[in-house]
Amino acid sequence: MSAMSPVRRIAIVGAESTGKSWLARSLSEVLAQRGEAVQWVPEVLRGWCEREGRTPEPHEQMGIAQAQADAVLSVSQGVVISDTTPLMTAVYSHMLFADESLYPMALAHQQLFDTTLVTGLDLPWVADGLQRDGPHVRGPVDTLVRQALEHTGVRYRVVYGQGHQRLNNALLALGLPGEDEAAWHTRQNAQYALNEGRTPWLCEKCSDPDCEHRLFTGLLQRGD
Repeated sequence: MSAMSPVRRIAIVGAESTGKSWLARSLSEVLAQRGEAVQWVPEVLRGWCEREGRTPEPHEQMGIAQAQADAVLSVSQGVVISDTTPLMTAVYSHMLFADESLYPMALAHQQLFDTTLVTGLDLPWVADGLQRDGPHVRGPVDTLVRQALEHTGVRYRVVYGQGHQRLNNALLALGLPGEDEAAWHTRQNAQYALNEGRTPWLCEKCSDPDCEHRLFTGLLQRGD
C-alpha cells in the first residue's frame, strides 16, 4: 500500500494446480487475523462457468477478464487479494485460441497491483478425473505468464514450497513476517470448527472441488 493509495493490491497468478486459490484464501485469513481489512476476490471464471454450465467461447473471454478487473477495482481500501487476474484469461486465450488481443488490457491492469505473486510448479499435479492431459500444459502456461510480466516490466516473486512453507514464503515475499506453527494450527482448528467437523479445505492445489483445473477442462479439450 503506497502513501498515495488507501488500498494494497496483491495478485496471485500461475499455472493450474499450483495452489493459487489455497494461497489467496490462506493469505486473506492470516492478514485478517493480524487486524488488516482484507478483501479476497475469487476467480470470476469459476462463477461464470457454474452459472452458464459450460466454459466460455473465445468472444466471451474479454467480458470475463473485465469482470475480474472490475471486482478488484471495486475495493477502495485495505488489502485486496485477487485469486488470479485478467492476465490468466489472456494467457489461455493466447494458448488455446491463438488470440493475443487481451494482453494490452490484462497487462495494463496488472500494473495496478502492488505485488504480483506467481505460484511455482513444484506442487504435484492432482488430476480431478476430468482433465485429460493437464500436467504438460503447466510449463507452457508458466512460461507465457512470466514472459508477459517481464515484457511489460511488471516485477513478480515466485512462490515455492509445500503447505505451510509455501504460505510463509508468500508472506515473506510480501515483506511480512511468517506465521508460526501455533498460529497455523489455530487457523486450521478454527476452519474445522467452521465446517462443523467436515474435512476443512487443506488441499494446496485448490480450495473447493470446482477449482480452476476443472474449469479449464473444456477449453483444453478444444485446443487439442
